[in-house]
Amino acid sequence: MARRIDVTGTGGVRLAAWEFGDPPKTDPAQDGQGAHDGHTAPEGSPGVLLLHGLMGRASHWAYTARWLSARYRAVALDQRGHGRSDKPPQGSFTRDAYVDDAEAALEQLGLAPVVLIGHAMGALTAWQLAARRPDLVRGLIICDMRASALGAASQREWGQWFKAWPLPFATLADVRKWFGEDDPWVERPNPARGEFYAEVMAESPDGWRPVFEPEQMLRTRETWVYDAHWEELTQVRCPALVVRGLDGELGRAEAQEMVRVLPRGQYAEVADAGHLVHYDQPEAWRAAIEPFLDSLGDS
Repeated sequence: MARRIDVTGTGGVRLAAWEFGDPPKTDPAQDGQGAHDGHTAPEGSPGVLLLHGLMGRASHWAYTARWLSARYRAVALDQRGHGRSDKPPQGSFTRDAYVDDAEAALEQLGLAPVVLIGHAMGALTAWQLAARRPDLVRGLIICDMRASALGAASQREWGQWFKAWPLPFATLADVRKWFGEDDPWVERPNPARGEFYAEVMAESPDGWRPVFEPEQMLRTRETWVYDAHWEELTQVRCPALVVRGLDGELGRAEAQEMVRVLPRGQYAEVADAGHLVHYDQPEAWRAAIEPFLDSLGDS
């Protein structure tokens, strides 16, 4: 179960936050004792904010957020331009805008001091916020995001890739097949990737189209691909875990250098996972991050 809570980001952008957890139930064996069923964290539990990657949405965190909700107040945010949050045509899609939004969400939801968990772009937002506002963040998990500059060639490739999408898709089955098999970026069939992109499609009069504007995604991306982000990693004071998929976009050498640069960095990798680590291999992802979360405690 996820409950929607609207928050206001920088510039008045409306952001959809989703708080996960099952309704509390009473254990019949302990009836009358206020027993907790383990599926919803008790009131006053520490907070976790989950930040999806470029083109993602809060629902991509559903599996992670549900098991987290047994001990945390687990909230996933649809970032600006994504999911059910606002997509202002003339809005700002800078790094500062995304970081400011996450900061505003933490404060309005009362989640701090929080554990930030971010995938790809969301991981960059998370470590930039942790560097800027160490008072708000007590733990950080970075999932498959590079700290090095990707450059102009990478941005051009993304522009060409968006143009290659055969929009509109006639059915969701076509979405799953193209992104899971036919997309030239797919090296081998990947059903999880097809499902991932099916979640960001919505039906329109002429077929299925993304819930985001590809042009806004490119505008968002160009604000980080030309720069390296090592310096901000050095400013993260809280414990931090860098997680990579063995076949993801973050190479082992760079990931281990990120761990070295982080003042309190740790490393984990997930076998048989690509870039979509948490979505591709959810049980292995849980096994990779749960010991780190345990080390932080619940206070």
